[in-house]
Amino acid sequence: MVGGQSLGRRFGWLWAAYGVSALGTRLAFDALPLIAVVVLHAGAGEVALLASSGLAVGALVAVPLGAWVEFRRKRPVMIAADLLRCVAMFSIPAAYALGGLGLGHLLVVSMVVAAADITFTAASGAYLKSLVAPGDLLVANGRFEATAWTATALGPPLGGAAIGVFGPMTTVLADAVSYLLSALGIRAIGGEERQQSPPDLPSVPRPGKLSAADLQAGWRHILTHPTLRPLFLNTVLVNALIMAPAPLLAVLMVGELGFAPWQYGLAFAVPCLGGLLGSRLSRRLVARCGSRRVLLTAGALRACWSVGLAFVGPGTSGLVLVMAVEFGLITCAAVFNPVLATRRLELTPRDRVTRTLSAWQITGRTTTAAMTALWGLLAATTDTRTAIGVAGVLLLATPLLLPRK
Repeated sequence: MVGGQSLGRRFGWLWAAYGVSALGTRLAFDALPLIAVVVLHAGAGEVALLASSGLAVGALVAVPLGAWVEFRRKRPVMIAADLLRCVAMFSIPAAYALGGLGLGHLLVVSMVVAAADITFTAASGAYLKSLVAPGDLLVANGRFEATAWTATALGPPLGGAAIGVFGPMTTVLADAVSYLLSALGIRAIGGEERQQSPPDLPSVPRPGKLSAADLQAGWRHILTHPTLRPLFLNTVLVNALIMAPAPLLAVLMVGELGFAPWQYGLAFAVPCLGGLLGSRLSRRLVARCGSRRVLLTAGALRACWSVGLAFVGPGTSGLVLVMAVEFGLITCAAVFNPVLATRRLELTPRDRVTRTLSAWQITGRTTTAAMTALWGLLAATTDTRTAIGVAGVLLLATPLLLPRK
C-alpha cells in the first residue's frame, strides 16, 4: 500500500474490483485493433475508423447518462456498466466461433464499451469522494494509479503469450470475465450508500427529467473555473495527441515492421515500471513541492517523449527505442495523473461531481475520436511514420496550456 495507510474494508473491495478489471483490460491490450489487423486484415484507415467511431458514438451516448446518474446511487450504476461491458466483450469470441465476426461487430462493441467506460468512471469518481476522507483522496488515487500501471506491466506480455498459445480471442474472453469479477467485487462492498437529494435549483436534474442545463452543468463548472479550465484543455489535448496515433503505431509495428503481437505487448509492458515509480513518487513530491509545481513540471515533461516514436525501426533496436520513449512518458504521466484526479475532486462541489467527470470524459473521448480519424486520414495521405511524428511535434507545445497561477 502507498505509505502503508489503511483506507478501510470498503475501499479495499473497490480497489480489488478496480485491480481485476484493470488486469483484464490490459491482458486485452489493444485487442480490437489487433483483431482487426490480424484476423480481419484491416488497414490503417479501417483501424483508425474503428477506434475513432467507437469513441465518438460511445461518448455521445454517455452525454445524458452523466446527469442521469448524478443523484442516483453509484454502486448499482457501476455494477450495470461492468455487466454491460462483460456481455459486449464476450460477444466477440462468440461471433468468431460462429464465423460471423466482422469489422461492424467490433465497431458496435467499441461503442458500447466506450459509453459504459465513461459512465463507470464518472460514477466511481463520485463514489470514491463519498467513500474516503478528503485528506485520503491522494492516497486512494495513488493506489489506483499504481494498480493501473502494474496491470499494464503484466497484462500485455501475458496477453501476447496467451494469444500465441491459445489464439486471438483468449484475451478478449479474459477481459469479459474481469468485468464480471469487478461487478461482484463492487457488490461485495456492502454498507449503505446514501442517495444525495437534489437541491431545489433549476440546474439540478430530477430523476426521470433532464434538461439542456443539466447536461451542460459539468462543462460550465470546468470552463468557468480558473484552475480546472487550463488543466482540462491541456489534459484533453495531450491525451488525444498520445492516443490518436496509437492505432497507427500498431499498424507500423505489427503490420509493417513485422513485430509479433507478444513483442508489441512487451514494448509497452516493460515501461510500465515507470508508472509504478511515478505513482509512488507523486505523493512525496506533492508533500515537498506542492501540487501546483508538480502539475506544472510533470505536465510539461510528459509532452516531451512521443516524438521519438516516429523513429522506431525493426528488430531489437526498435523495441528498445519504444520502451525508452514509453518509460519516460509513463513515469511523468504517473506523477501527474493522481495529482490531477485529486485536485479535480477537491475543486468540484459534491452535487456536481458525476456531471463534471462525465463532461471531462466525454470531451476527452470525442476529441480523441476526432483526432484519431484525422490521423488515420493523415497516414493515408502520407504514411504512418509521418503521422506519428506530427503528433509528437504538436505535443511539445501543449505545456503552454497548463495553469500558471
